[in-house]
Amino acid sequence: MTDPLHTDLLKLAKEAARRAGELLRDGRPADLAVAATKSSPIDVVTEMDIAAEKLITGLISDHRPDDGFLGEEGASSEGSSGVRWVIDPLDGTVNYLYGLPTWAVSIAAEQDGETVVGVVAIPMRGETYHAVRGAGAWATGPWEGERALTCRPPAPLDQALVSTGFNYVTEVRAHQADVAQKLIPLLRDIRRGGSAAADLCDLAAGRLDGYYERGLHAWDLAAGDLIAREAGALTGGRPGQRPSRDLAVAGTPAVFEPLQRLLEDFGAWHD
Repeated sequence: MTDPLHTDLLKLAKEAARRAGELLRDGRPADLAVAATKSSPIDVVTEMDIAAEKLITGLISDHRPDDGFLGEEGASSEGSSGVRWVIDPLDGTVNYLYGLPTWAVSIAAEQDGETVVGVVAIPMRGETYHAVRGAGAWATGPWEGERALTCRPPAPLDQALVSTGFNYVTEVRAHQADVAQKLIPLLRDIRRGGSAAADLCDLAAGRLDGYYERGLHAWDLAAGDLIAREAGALTGGRPGQRPSRDLAVAGTPAVFEPLQRLLEDFGAWHD
C-alpha cells in the first residue's frame, strides 16, 4: 500500500509538471530570448527555463511551505519537513531552443534523503512518466489509459541500443567522443537524445537497453533514475557507487553490468 504522503507528493508533482510543461510549450517565443549562459555559449538558459522553475516552486510552496528545494535554476532551501524537491524545469534546453521535441520537465521528491516520487513530463511527445518508490513506474501518453512500464527483455551487449549525452565543455566532450567511438563496435548502436530525463524514461519504457553519461547533476537524474529502477532497470555510477557527476549508468539487468565494466575500462569518468 502506497504511503498517503507519497500519494500526495505524486499528485502535486504531476500538477506542477503539467503546468510547467504547458508554460514551456505554449509560451515558447519565436525568437527565444536567451537570459544567460552556463558553461559555454552552447549551453543556454532561457527566460522560459527560469519562469518554469518559479512556477513549479511557487505551486509546491503554496501547498507545502515547509519543504526544501534543489533546482537547476537556483532554487535552494533546506526546509523543515524532511521533504526536498529536486527540480529540472527544462531538461534538454538546446533541444528546446532549436525546436526539437525531446525536452522534459523533471520533478522528484526526496524524503529524508531518499527519492520517493519522480515525475517526468515530455510535452511535445504528449507523455508523462511517474513512479513512487516500491509501487512501479507508469506512463500516460497518446495511448489509451495509464501504462505500466517494464524495461526491455534481456539482450546481449552487442544487441543493445544505448543512449548517451555529451558535455558542453569542449575538452570533456572530445573525451566522451573517444569513449563512444570505442563502444560503438560493441553495441547495436548509440543514440544521443539530448535529455537525460527523457532517456531514462525511454529505458523504463523499453525503447532503450542502456544509458550512460558523465557530468550530470542531481536534478538531471533524480526523477528519471527512480522511474527507470521502478521499471526493472539497474542504475549506478562507477562500480559499487550510486550515480554521480563522475558517471551515471542505467540499463536492463542484462546490459547494466557489462556496460558499466566497459565504461570503467575506457575511463568514461575522467578527461
